[in-house]
Amino acid sequence: MPVITEIEDLRRIYKWRVPKMFYDYCESGSWTEQTFRENTSDFRKIYLRQRVAIDMTGRSTKSRMIGQDVSMPVALAPVGSTGMQNADGEIKAARAAGKFGVPYCLSTMSICSIEDVAENTDKPFWLQVYTLKDDEFMQRLFDRARAAKCSAAVITVDLQLLGQRHKDLKNGLSAPPKLTPRTLADMSWRAAWGLEMLQTKRRTFGNIVGHAKGVGDTSSLMDWTHHNFDQALNWDRIRQFRKMWDGPLIIKGIIDPRDALEACNVGADAIVVSNHGGRQLDGALSSIRALGPILDAVGDRIEVHLDSGIRTGQDILKAVAMGAKGCWIGRAYVYGLGAMGEKGVTRALEVLHKEMDMSMALCGRTDITKVDRDILMIPKGFSGDWED
Repeated sequence: MPVITEIEDLRRIYKWRVPKMFYDYCESGSWTEQTFRENTSDFRKIYLRQRVAIDMTGRSTKSRMIGQDVSMPVALAPVGSTGMQNADGEIKAARAAGKFGVPYCLSTMSICSIEDVAENTDKPFWLQVYTLKDDEFMQRLFDRARAAKCSAAVITVDLQLLGQRHKDLKNGLSAPPKLTPRTLADMSWRAAWGLEMLQTKRRTFGNIVGHAKGVGDTSSLMDWTHHNFDQALNWDRIRQFRKMWDGPLIIKGIIDPRDALEACNVGADAIVVSNHGGRQLDGALSSIRALGPILDAVGDRIEVHLDSGIRTGQDILKAVAMGAKGCWIGRAYVYGLGAMGEKGVTRALEVLHKEMDMSMALCGRTDITKVDRDILMIPKGFSGDWED
């Protein structure tokens, strides 16, 4: 077992172990990747304020997210095709999250189905849904989530159309993947990954194939998704989804205060400040820069979470100190999953927890729910001083 001291260690192993097309799918953004990069680099512009001679004992990182107790204010974000990063990847990630005491959110575009995850884990999980035109499919999706005892639904609102990701096009990433001599050669020497994939029966999109009308295999999936992602989405349509699901509802993909206020008006329980990890609108503001104005706009009307760019426990601490009630991690746990399966996800959570806990202590705080902006040094104009 290699010595893992930071998330970057897991990323390096992940890059070596997983085929290039799946690594690039995770580790890329749209167009020039400006937003993808700034999601991470903007965290470094915020400094922590060290305090000394303060009792550091009795620390707690326990918190609550949408009324659920969590061991730290972190959730595993929905990531599509996770089961191609590691065989049965969604099940492994959900198990690791459950044991660690943090929520796991399953993507609609997962390889393992809702039922697969429910049958192989013993903790409730969340389900992420896209805003699709097919009402019958959407209602069944919510009903399946209810039957699986999912404890929250997450509506992603920033993917009405797909941002262009150059690497995916060049790698021929599609459903099913385009197998060229180059991609086959790349897969052929990822022996451990390939052996595990051969041993699982789950290699398609389990929430859609066999559930959506006319989609019996992956060959018909791309046409179905192309026609069903709703470019006419508006807030009235989201109100319709709110009626389909009577449990806790989270809206993910908010980056502007005006949209945050709209989310309050449709009856959501929480929002996630997110630019889809820099995979949609390139040139958009990083999530951490967008957080402050959104918090100012909504006040205490709705619970505010943040994702995109989190690679360290200090990033989590900074976001929570600014006012976020929780942080969602995507790439950070996928690195661990691709590198070492369930153990890798656990190791990623351990690394983030230790960094957050120790940094909180060195800032003179002992309870994550009581940290505030006093522990931060934020540059003037960090959230922007833009012309109208």
